[in-house]
Amino acid sequence: MDPAPRERPLNAEPATQLRLLELQEHDTRLSQLSHRAKTLPDAARLTELDARLARLRDQVVAAETIAGDLELDQSRADTDVAQVLERAKHDRELLDSGAIGDPKQLQSLQSELVSLARRQSELEDIELEIMERVEGARAAVAQLTEERDAVADERATVATSVHEQHAAIDAERVIVLEQRALIATDLPSDLLALYDKICADHGGVGAAPLHRATCQGCRMTLPPTEIEALRAAPPDAVVRCEECRRILVRTPESGL
Repeated sequence: MDPAPRERPLNAEPATQLRLLELQEHDTRLSQLSHRAKTLPDAARLTELDARLARLRDQVVAAETIAGDLELDQSRADTDVAQVLERAKHDRELLDSGAIGDPKQLQSLQSELVSLARRQSELEDIELEIMERVEGARAAVAQLTEERDAVADERATVATSVHEQHAAIDAERVIVLEQRALIATDLPSDLLALYDKICADHGGVGAAPLHRATCQGCRMTLPPTEIEALRAAPPDAVVRCEECRRILVRTPESGL
């Protein structure tokens, strides 16, 4: 295997190259933490609860508006009934007072009382119907409000959980970054630059061990000719996998 084909050959002590694997472990852990932060099950649940809570809040407002309009209708119906009752009371008192002696006026007054009684019955039917609708609307408001409050409570619990999980992830990330920085400081600048470039180009993996003749970066088993080239390469030569172009770190388990 050509040590760093198509690029200026690099050399680093075997122990230094092994440090690349430590650096890779930390970078892999950082990637895992980022992925975990983006895919928390509770975070997905929180999004669902936010949408559901928004719908319920709108539904509660709509139900309260309907109930309020019906209560206004009931108030008007109550007023209409009260007015008819007051008019009927006035006519009845006038009739009972004996102050009207004209038969035509008496007949007219009696007819009006009959008409008022019929009107009262009609208005009371309307009033009863509205009262039933108001009762149903209030029940709907109560049910939706209860459901909204339950979802709000669940959301608060899940939001706390998400916050705590993100805090734990952030705390671990800080530790991993500090440890990574210590390792990176010990590496030659040209080797670190090559590693970082490969990481950027190959999904965050810049170095991989050779284990039993297999590159652990791409999981490809090296052909015999490349194995022979590796055996012949100086221990301090920085070599690359011909398949994935990652830095290939030789270890006692490489099978060379």
